[in-house]
Amino acid sequence: MSESLLVLGAALSIKSIPAHRDWLLERQRDLEIQDFSRAEVLDSDWRAIACDIKAMLDGHTGRRGIHGPFWGFKIDSHDPLIRRAVTKRLLQGLEVAEFLGATHMVIHSPYTTWDYNNLDSENREGLIERVRATLGDVIARAEQAGCEIVIENIEDKDPKDRVHLAKALGSAKVRVSLDTGHANYAHHSTGAPPVDHYVDAAGDMLAHVHLQDTDGYGDRHWAPGEGNIPWAAVFRALGQLTSKPRLILELRNHDHVRAGAAHLKALGLAE
Repeated sequence: MSESLLVLGAALSIKSIPAHRDWLLERQRDLEIQDFSRAEVLDSDWRAIACDIKAMLDGHTGRRGIHGPFWGFKIDSHDPLIRRAVTKRLLQGLEVAEFLGATHMVIHSPYTTWDYNNLDSENREGLIERVRATLGDVIARAEQAGCEIVIENIEDKDPKDRVHLAKALGSAKVRVSLDTGHANYAHHSTGAPPVDHYVDAAGDMLAHVHLQDTDGYGDRHWAPGEGNIPWAAVFRALGQLTSKPRLILELRNHDHVRAGAAHLKALGLAE
């Protein structure tokens, strides 16, 4: 770990940004806006919502991103009709990102626990081709907009799978995201490696991290310190990277963001 501590950011919404505005601005922290992952928002007057958010963020110069849409679909669908719908949703997300000046958009990994045991006997390369068919136009738009697409682990048991996928898509604007809570769930409940191994597997392909704590049983999105993730090991691994990933506290209760940040600061890991 370098002498200067890593600076934390947060995943917030239009309702929670005002409460944390001063905290964001004091260190120009990275921000992930989460309102635009929902279909009903994307299909509404999302520009009005985005304009209100931009006004709230006056003076913020930290990196901004959004959580892209993910509800109700996977990016490796076998059905061409479904793939077209997924492409449309993700292009909507990128339109929002560009409007907000966001330079990352989170999407979800297609890999499941079932895949870990069965994909080699099915068609591992076929999955990549289906993702390529879904994301082709999305990646082209991301490249034009200067927005990185970061692929977040969900059920991923082998942390190398989505790293291989991101590289196979062949764009500098496709990188990897790590959700610490998802990795900890996979470790305790499905036999995946511990969380720091996910950092090591990604290396400098890691551009984004969702920091949340869990008990290893479910997707808790607790503040760091409430679960059993070994944070010292995670931040030791992060400290070896040169990619400077965004470190985003993604908590179910946004009121706990400062407490989670304070816990990591007390451990001497971040600020």
